[in-house]
Amino acid sequence: MNQYAAGAMPSNKVICDLRSDTVTKPDAEMRAVMAAAEVGDDVYGEDPSIIRLEATLAERLGKEAGLFCASETQSNLIAMLSQCGRGEEVITGRGYHVHKYEAGGASALGGIVFDALPVTADGSLKVEDVLQAIKDDDPHFPMSRLLSLENTHNGQAIAGEVMSILVSAAQAHGLSTHLDGARLFNATTVLGVEAKQLADPFDTISVCLSKGLGAPVGSVLLGSKDVVARARRWRKMLGGGMRQAGVLAAAGLYALENNVERLHEDHQRAEALADILLKSGIGTVKQASNMVFWQCPSRHIGVVQAQLAQRGIVLSGADHGVMRLVMHKDVSDAAFTTLSHVLQDVL
Repeated sequence: MNQYAAGAMPSNKVICDLRSDTVTKPDAEMRAVMAAAEVGDDVYGEDPSIIRLEATLAERLGKEAGLFCASETQSNLIAMLSQCGRGEEVITGRGYHVHKYEAGGASALGGIVFDALPVTADGSLKVEDVLQAIKDDDPHFPMSRLLSLENTHNGQAIAGEVMSILVSAAQAHGLSTHLDGARLFNATTVLGVEAKQLADPFDTISVCLSKGLGAPVGSVLLGSKDVVARARRWRKMLGGGMRQAGVLAAAGLYALENNVERLHEDHQRAEALADILLKSGIGTVKQASNMVFWQCPSRHIGVVQAQLAQRGIVLSGADHGVMRLVMHKDVSDAAFTTLSHVLQDVL
């Protein structure tokens, strides 16, 4: 069972759902902004809310253009399809989302090959591994075309300097570069830097709106005007051309304006949760940004999940004995206090 599988579901009211930060729901203020959104036909390029969202993020990340997509998976897929041809290769990390959790879409739909490298302890790749993976122009090999990195990775924020070294190595050999920035703003919060600093080295970057930022739907792909123009064609081909989707873009704009600064609260709660688990003396605990990874003895996992579910606390399934507990905006102060008491009681 992997981190995306459901754990035991509660038999009563849910107090907090810790499976992922994707479970957040629009609050009343966000819903009001969505209801009042100005809309048009986005396939014709006429939705003012989408135009504003794309331009806002492009300016914030220092890119020429943006493209609103239905999901981060779609955004990543379109980025790869726009920069790689059939039989060409993406070099990435073995545990990165584009390789492990996106159903092999780039290979199935684009004929793209992956060379997946070991991920280091800090969530990045070794530059020597990347250089060794870049293929010569030899008919025996796929043509290395794109380096795809990730920030954060399993909650770990990777320093811009580390990313820049990897990007420079790839670009020196003619590769394009993409960053899966699903939780980019969690990374900027941890590192204390502007988003543009982390985005600068990359040709394209995707940013998810429906995780820690709390929007119900959406991701934006950013890059040069030429790449985004190709991406727009791919989005249409994949059935992602939306019409009056400004109601969704309005939620994304609200999230950018209101929910970035508060991400540090999720990180603080994750630290506090990790401390509770450490003090229990059961298993091992690792915390990074808004995520806690608890490696619990297998004999305890089912019991803990079931007892917490009975008290309204939802956990993810265990992946190789590790449960991922994720803090997000819908875990209120009151819910976290209840979570703390229940965990200490159960443990």
